Amino acid sequence: MTTPLPRFELAHLAHAELLTPDLEGSLWFFTELLGMRETARDRDSVYLRCYEDPYHHSLKLTAADQAGLGMLGWRTTSAEALERRAAALDTAGLGRGWTKGDLGVGRTFAFETPDGHAMELVWEVEKYTAPPELRSPILTRRSKRPLQGLPPRRLDHVNLMASDVTAHKEMFEQALGFGTRERVVDFTTDTEIGVWLSVNILGHEMAVMLDQTGTRGRLHHLAFWYGVPQHNTDAAELCREYGIRIEAGPDVHGITQGAFLYVFEPGGNRIELFGNSGILQFEPDHETVTWDLADFDTGLAIGGATLPAETYFVYGTPANPGQEKLLLPASAR
Repeated sequence: MTTPLPRFELAHLAHAELLTPDLEGSLWFFTELLGMRETARDRDSVYLRCYEDPYHHSLKLTAADQAGLGMLGWRTTSAEALERRAAALDTAGLGRGWTKGDLGVGRTFAFETPDGHAMELVWEVEKYTAPPELRSPILTRRSKRPLQGLPPRRLDHVNLMASDVTAHKEMFEQALGFGTRERVVDFTTDTEIGVWLSVNILGHEMAVMLDQTGTRGRLHHLAFWYGVPQHNTDAAELCREYGIRIEAGPDVHGITQGAFLYVFEPGGNRIELFGNSGILQFEPDHETVTWDLADFDTGLAIGGATLPAETYFVYGTPANPGQEKLLLPASAR
């Protein structure tokens, strides 16, 4: 009989890499508009962090021909957990081996999802220490709140697009110990079209949505956390004034009860600004909540905001041929 792996061996989403064909535009968005601070540069990459992120960086921007997800990094709860989960990924046929890590990151184990999204597990990280001029008198805060832009506090979660949602859900549950908090099922075909998963008390740290175009391995969005819903309204005003396209919101999802604002950064990646904590799940035996696709309006937006079908359910990065036009004003398409 196989002994099950211990629960809670992944701590949280530690860092993410976004690829961008407009590095300067993306950098302006994250530093000037969102107030994130630069911590390092290395060739075609820039490393950034929010003011309450605990590590060297939470976001790496890398110049590339197309927008998309470069790498997602999950921190384990111990060095031993890293070894166990690496072995589980190898058993599942998804492991890609050990690497020496990136700036601020120690030895990592690289792996892929069934669709090929690149990810890594890490235990050893460089914890951020602010220079004297950025040290906050609020001792639980890693650095002072920036004076520019409307700064989010930390990296929050990621949403992936996938060709088979169930295959991804089962891989994350079995190999990495995620719990499925909520899901959406099309009962006419008995198909899962969306799942929301977590490794801690957050309502979700990762979602997986069915890619309606049949494409594999794309990014739907990366999310950053404010903790104050009013900040989403303020961010919407800034985006209007500075030419950043708003896709949907501000409003609140029924799923996770998260306050959302979706925008497109200049490189073409969709970014969610998350205005509250959503549901915090303390139950160790929580049962997955299932939404029926036929009754999904409340799940999408409690306040009735429209999530445009022409982009929200089909646009991801890298964009499919011709999809870049979806981000242009209708008159310019």
